[in-house]
Amino acid sequence: MKKINLAVVGATGMVGRTFLKVLEERNFPYDNLYLFASKNSAGSKLKCKGIEYTVEELTENSFDGDIDIALFSAGGNISLKYSPIAAKNGVIVVDNSSAFRMDKNIPLVVPEVNPEDILKHNGIIANPNCSTIQAMVALKPIYDKYGIKRIVYSTYQAVSGSGVKGISDLEEGLKGNIQNKAYPHQIANNCLPHIDVFEDNGYTKEEMKMVNETKKILNDESLRITATAVRVPVFYAHSESINIETEKPFEIEDIKNIFKSAKGIILKDDVSNNVYPLASEAEDTDEVYVGRIRRDFSLENGLNLWVVADNIRKGAATNTIQIAEELIKL
Repeated sequence: MKKINLAVVGATGMVGRTFLKVLEERNFPYDNLYLFASKNSAGSKLKCKGIEYTVEELTENSFDGDIDIALFSAGGNISLKYSPIAAKNGVIVVDNSSAFRMDKNIPLVVPEVNPEDILKHNGIIANPNCSTIQAMVALKPIYDKYGIKRIVYSTYQAVSGSGVKGISDLEEGLKGNIQNKAYPHQIANNCLPHIDVFEDNGYTKEEMKMVNETKKILNDESLRITATAVRVPVFYAHSESINIETEKPFEIEDIKNIFKSAKGIILKDDVSNNVYPLASEAEDTDEVYVGRIRRDFSLENGLNLWVVADNIRKGAATNTIQIAEELIKL
């Protein structure tokens, strides 16, 4: 892969710091690295590949130089303001916020699923929601071979999805110090069926993200999808129960064989030995783990999956960097 000049926007945040870790682990080829954050974080020092960098304040002039690709994870408002400025200066933005995901003119990409959509960018590429990303990696091989009519998502999402406040709420709650900085109720010893705000249809914004993003990524508006998203007292890695109705009949052993060879997937399915995907094993890894594969006998061509992945890595930082890797191959 050719070397480029790379920028990280939101470098001091949880995902921004993970960007640097993943860039180092994957030996991402860049000549120059620029780190940007808010005025309050400017001047702080961060390391990547053994080199210390000084974080600069993000301004409207930050993209006037020689930057080729910018990885954004600084929130939707920052993305809405600065991504178009970067794109206008010839920078390709890979944005981790929700700002552009459902914009019909901006591709929404999971590299294992729809890398061809990267070519459709006009300077901005959107990274999907963390819970959508891992579901797409698991569902795409099934979709391609058997077709999918209907999907029922039930998610069990880690507190790191709410940032440092979510982690703090759980840490303090487990000590008996109940605080609700991130959530309306205590998260310790609770499951909260409430992620993001409730919409008029009774679903949360998180649930509707999964519905709408799935259709966009698979380019299939005919899919029937419903979702329930739950925050659980786990620090890292989202778990998902996914119920599918396929178009064509299948054999369970064939489904398992598909996952054995699928890119980005680790099959963990040996219930006789208590082997199935666990959040604790997925933490700090980049793969999507699939198990508990079984037929849903309540309907024709019904299938159940249990899908687990680290929401900060594959669900955010790693997927963004994979998109950048695909860009520099072009």
